[in-house]
Amino acid sequence: MASNYFAINKQTWNNKTQVHTQSQFYNNQAFLNGLSSLNDIELGLLGDVKGKKILHLQCHFGQDTISLARMGAEVTGVDFSDKAIDVAKGIASELNVSAKFICCNVLDLPNALNEKFDIIFSSYGVIGWLPDLNKWANVISTFLKPSGKLILVEFHPFIWMFDNQLQNITYSYFNDEPIIETETGTYADKQDTNKYMSITWNHPISDVLTALLKQNFTLQIFNEFNYSPYNCFESMEEFEPKKFRIKSFENKLPLVYALEVIKLKH
Repeated sequence: MASNYFAINKQTWNNKTQVHTQSQFYNNQAFLNGLSSLNDIELGLLGDVKGKKILHLQCHFGQDTISLARMGAEVTGVDFSDKAIDVAKGIASELNVSAKFICCNVLDLPNALNEKFDIIFSSYGVIGWLPDLNKWANVISTFLKPSGKLILVEFHPFIWMFDNQLQNITYSYFNDEPIIETETGTYADKQDTNKYMSITWNHPISDVLTALLKQNFTLQIFNEFNYSPYNCFESMEEFEPKKFRIKSFENKLPLVYALEVIKLKH
């Protein structure tokens, strides 16, 4: 079944897209009215993007891509969900924002795009959908200019070890096998009654860093955070604006990490 992961996960994200665009979680109406979808964590790493060419991997229905374009970047968003890419194109057109979108599996992107970028950006719940981080890192290297940078902001693999109720450690920290699940609802709408099947992989931080360092990158920044900017896990509380923690764990667990790597010139 894991060999068919792409088709299964694509169908799941196609089905989730309509729910997500209408959810309070994504607050699409506020976004259309000018609200940026980007958080302080990634904004601090991205810096001034005006005039920069940015490749946004696994962009879902394009809010972050369009937010970057609003900041003056030349942005290309990529996602494997054709439904999400259709929505992204529609939003960009409605807002008259110049952003390009490609429907493609990230790992197959070299067959669909031939450009170089100053920055590659990807964030929050992305690499778990990819079985092979070595191939992912190679794709990133392919599209980055010399001295270009990857900004990755991701949920910490430690949190993926728990069951959905955050009561028991159920899954390995290490990438031992595919995680095959069927769940009701989605992080963006917990009242959603649809069922979604997914095939994902846990990637320890050592695997992420090793895959990138093999590709002639140098690590510039690595940060861990004891909060999430999203209320996406069970029993979270907002202790500061747009900062959520799991109530029972307080500030004791890492929920998010962020890194910046630079592609060496030679």
